[in-house]
Amino acid sequence: MSAQAKTFQELIEGEIPVLVDFFATWCGPCKSMQPILEETSRQLGAKVKIVKVDVDKNPLAASKFQVRGVPTLILFQKGKVLWRQSGVIPAHQLIQVISSTVQANA
Repeated sequence: MSAQAKTFQELIEGEIPVLVDFFATWCGPCKSMQPILEETSRQLGAKVKIVKVDVDKNPLAASKFQVRGVPTLILFQKGKVLWRQSGVIPAHQLIQVISSTVQANA
């Protein structure tokens, strides 16, 4: 990690919404989220940052946000949790949730 790398806290406190995917490498449903997140990123572009957090490598982050199951998606903006859901969500639904949530909190 370079000196320029932001801490997790700095990342979620920014103006740009951050979707955090709490996942585990051994989790089947987590693997199916990858193409969904890629599609979401393509559709929303710079409107949202997508960050993946491996719960096995980052247990403190998972614990802090009370992640009990994976995948768990949490949308942050300015350090606040705007939305969260556990389980797989279709790309079109995820894009809609992010768009409407961010708009409502603008």
